[in-house]
Amino acid sequence: MSLPRIAIDHPPWLDAAADWELRLPAGEARMRWVIGLVREQVRQGTGGPFAAAVFEADSGRLVGVGLNRVVPLNNCCLHAEVLAIMTAQARLGRYSLGLEGMPAHELVTSCDPCAMCVGAAFWSGVKRVVAGADRDDAMALGFDEGPVFPETFAYLAERGVEVERGVCRAESAAVLREYVERGGEIYNG
Repeated sequence: MSLPRIAIDHPPWLDAAADWELRLPAGEARMRWVIGLVREQVRQGTGGPFAAAVFEADSGRLVGVGLNRVVPLNNCCLHAEVLAIMTAQARLGRYSLGLEGMPAHELVTSCDPCAMCVGAAFWSGVKRVVAGADRDDAMALGFDEGPVFPETFAYLAERGVEVERGVCRAESAAVLREYVERGGEIYNG
């Protein structure tokens, strides 16, 4: 028996939304763009209530985008942050976003990263992680975010990865609640 083919696809509507010429100022503008993606994901019913994007930190150029695809593709690893990082690395042809000579990159995610995504962010080479909703917002709805502690974020900071949490938190948390209200599956709780 041969190994199964593993394919990762994005919802068709994401192609139009992922404007590779997009440049956004740091902070709330980038987060609101990511929240717009997750809001569309929830309304279209194409995956879980999480979205992420990778931007060049200084220029604001969009480099990668990802939506949670756990349920539609039956793969627990397909979190938005992981797919945003994978997309950015594929577009740039680099296994790391932190190689010498490259601009600094920033991961903007609609919710605090779970344990897996914290690791992916660290190893991806991004220099900054910006998160919207708090892990408590996700956990209150039944999502298990795994072993992420204040020490986790301190570890990242000690190794040169800045973390900013709570950017547009209320807006991001509202999308999480909308997902549940629409009957979205809590797939790891």
